[in-house]
Amino acid sequence: MTESGAEWVLGVDSGGSGLRITLAAMRHGSAPAAVGTVSSADPVRTGLQGIDAAHLLAQLLPAARGLLTDAGAHERRLRAVCVGAAGMATLGGALRAELPGALAREFGVRHLALAADAVTAYAGALGESPGAVVAGGTGVIAMGTDLRSWRRADGWGHLLGDCGSGAWIGRAGLAAAMRAYDGREGGSAALRERAEAVFGAPLSGLPGRLYPRTDRPAVLASFAPEVARCAEEDPVAREVLREAASEIAAAAAAVCPATGPAGKKATVALTGGLFRIGAPLLGPLEAELAARLPHARTVEPGGDPLDGALLIAARLAEGALTLPSDPVLLFLG
Repeated sequence: MTESGAEWVLGVDSGGSGLRITLAAMRHGSAPAAVGTVSSADPVRTGLQGIDAAHLLAQLLPAARGLLTDAGAHERRLRAVCVGAAGMATLGGALRAELPGALAREFGVRHLALAADAVTAYAGALGESPGAVVAGGTGVIAMGTDLRSWRRADGWGHLLGDCGSGAWIGRAGLAAAMRAYDGREGGSAALRERAEAVFGAPLSGLPGRLYPRTDRPAVLASFAPEVARCAEEDPVAREVLREAASEIAAAAAAVCPATGPAGKKATVALTGGLFRIGAPLLGPLEAELAARLPHARTVEPGGDPLDGALLIAARLAEGALTLPSDPVLLFLG
């Protein structure tokens, strides 16, 4: 596809499942039109220095060149780029140091945003409206803004937080299964049965299979759907999901602004694979949000983190971004 006379922007979403890159053409007065997307199942490495900038660039630069070539761009020039990355807030120092120069040299990038993936999730879900977004999967993080500053709640990992997340639900379900195995109060025979089916019997071997794994949060999260399946008949599983809903709503309430624009209700959106668990979680969560945030209304997310990265890039190219910058959450270079 050739877009003669177009200016080009690039959105990037880097997470635990890999890298996605989208190129879009911009014309004055119209929304960016995506012309191609490249995906890689190779997640960007992290090390002692944080997110590996060289590894990210080794995937990003050739992918962007290929997208520009396929789109018929006569010059490989990008007006604006937004990179959203998991861990950007705490592990993004190398990216903030190296990406601005590398992308300026390679593509003449004039405007660059380096964003936490929770920020691109926010932009994808709510655009540039004030409100709160809870991104839920293996972990949970809530982001909110009144368009003056950002507020964050949780996202602290499965040992210190991520309360209500897939890993949290899975761990609570497995703990109830172990209680049933021991004959202690608070156990669930249904969850014990599911744990034995998934991880093998006897459950006394589960710690040895679980604790040494480097992907322990993901393994815990894999049991969350089993908790949801048991919830219809099992009161222990049902209570786990009710507590998860309470935790998620508490995170949303911690970051949601008091009102939206012109005194209207602020908006709240839920995004991520956690919420595909369905009614056993969403039912109690709807009630918790209504109780904790009576001044807000819950809406369906408009898009995903890659959509958010592309929106931020396009608004930067127009010089019209209204989402607030932040040294670590939304760095503008």
